[in-house]
Amino acid sequence: MSEIFFRELDIPEPDLNLGVGSGTHAVQTARILSKLEEALMEIQPDWVLVYGDTNSTLAAALAVVKLNFRIAHVEAGLRSFNRDMPEEINRIVTDHIADLLLAPTRNAMELLDKERLKKRSVLVGDVMYDSVLYSQQLAAKKYSGKRLLPWDRFYLATVHRQENTDSKDRLHGILNAFSRLDLPVLLPAHPRLQGMLNKSTLGENIKLIEPVGYLEMLKLISLSEKVITDSGGLQKEAYFNARQCITLRDETEWTETLENNWNILAGADTGSIIECVKMKTLGPQGDFFGDGKAGEKILAALVE
Repeated sequence: MSEIFFRELDIPEPDLNLGVGSGTHAVQTARILSKLEEALMEIQPDWVLVYGDTNSTLAAALAVVKLNFRIAHVEAGLRSFNRDMPEEINRIVTDHIADLLLAPTRNAMELLDKERLKKRSVLVGDVMYDSVLYSQQLAAKKYSGKRLLPWDRFYLATVHRQENTDSKDRLHGILNAFSRLDLPVLLPAHPRLQGMLNKSTLGENIKLIEPVGYLEMLKLISLSEKVITDSGGLQKEAYFNARQCITLRDETEWTETLENNWNILAGADTGSIIECVKMKTLGPQGDFFGDGKAGEKILAALVE
């Protein structure tokens, strides 16, 4: 799924692709650890920069610290306080072993301070905000004058988190809610979800499509009435595009987006989702995610 990002955003191909592929959390992490250690010993880097909360983030952090190289963590300080989420464990461990913590928001800085990590922390803003500001222009140009969908009004949805796709009850509650909403629900199906949908009956209101590229997703967000998702990244992309988000989780690490109902936690209960979709925003958005120059600030922090 990452290949389309390289094409659309004109990003150079990686000099080294570990070729790890998918697998269980343990298998994937172990493979990255093993292959990355070999690469790091050859490269001898001044800094290793890791991003987010994936298995590759954790594996890279462990490999780097064992070799005594310096590591910086982009998107440090996020907490959902749900230890059942693999991402929560990944981000906590990475923060506590990293040399430099690059926080996206003031709230993230406060959480790092509570964990006695303030001395290693720098507030830089959110690199995803940088990316959206840049990519919105590309998306507008690419899809100018094109009609992507047959509906004037629709909800955009994604479902991919393990807690939702691996639970029959939660997935049924979500899909049942989608089928009963007042507008069509456009659902680009992540591979994890595709593997589960043959076990569920989709209502006519759910419009299933293949995963879309980054620019097309940004365009679809801007065209949608609201966004319904369990994705952390899409919560923010909805916010950056001034679209209300209904989050199919019981907590979020992006608590700033909850202000004034721009993001609402609905869980996976059918009735709760339907009621949350009906709610309105209650005021303006806050200025939480920086000035669109997080990348420059990260570079300055590394140089310093």
